[in-house]
Amino acid sequence: MTDASYQSASGEPIESVLREELEHGDAMIGTIIPIMRHLLASDDHSVFSEEIVARTRAMLEDISSQLLVARGEALQVQDARKLDAAEVQAMVIALCGNAELLAHVHGLAVEWQLTERLHARLGLDPVLSPLLQGLIASTEPAVAAAGMSLLASQTRFTQAQRRMKLALPELPAEILHAAIIALGQHSGQADEGAILAGKALCDGYDEGRSRLGLMARLIMGMGGNAQSALSIEHAGVSMFITALSIGTGQDRTLATLTTNEGQVARLALALSSAGMKPASVEQQFVAIHPEISLPEGFEGLGADRAAAILSVGTGYPR
Repeated sequence: MTDASYQSASGEPIESVLREELEHGDAMIGTIIPIMRHLLASDDHSVFSEEIVARTRAMLEDISSQLLVARGEALQVQDARKLDAAEVQAMVIALCGNAELLAHVHGLAVEWQLTERLHARLGLDPVLSPLLQGLIASTEPAVAAAGMSLLASQTRFTQAQRRMKLALPELPAEILHAAIIALGQHSGQADEGAILAGKALCDGYDEGRSRLGLMARLIMGMGGNAQSALSIEHAGVSMFITALSIGTGQDRTLATLTTNEGQVARLALALSSAGMKPASVEQQFVAIHPEISLPEGFEGLGADRAAAILSVGTGYPR
């Protein structure tokens, strides 16, 4: 979606151009899960030099370790935290069997890569954005308290990503459920330790207190002001992605992937369908993809037509 790529297509209706670009992007998305499974199952660790794959693998290993430790502790095993490396890798393969779980972890790796890139290029704080500062300073005690909780949670996320870790309580409910199911598949469906560990994990879980839960609650509570969260420089990467997900009705993982350079048509359509004016969409491209310009005629597309085109996209395979 560069200027050069659109010179040859300048005579085409803008909807046709964007539909074609969206189809290309969907084709790319469709390859992600199979390729990630192949790479993560490989014994050749040289293939993990690429940052996204390495980070995804490390987070899956951390989730696997937490699940196996929880099982061992449920059975009151001595040295429950002393894990066999081969069993951890077997647990990783079990987790990879769930496409939604693998897509979520991959999405977090993409989110962090963008966070680091914009921190280096624009100086965006990975923890405290202007939007979050404003929420913390709210005169409404509940909003200010939720803002402080999110600040702490985003700080933990930043620290964890630097160590390539991912805590189980930070997973969305359906992803945590999938992880528990994978533990049962790995250990045996009737395995007492897996059953007890799953119950303990669910009993102590509160999705509303997670980083993603707090962000969603705060943005939805902003009402008509929520569109300000669609400015990545104002909201920061994480809240921008959540706002994009809410504004378009897309899964947050797909909204995250929308920021990738191979998904620029999806990003333009998503921002437009969420109600942003063409000039504001262009501002987001300057921040995220400064080398890419919107195609001629985009300003006449409109939110409804953008949403209609976006609705035909396939997204991550399930």
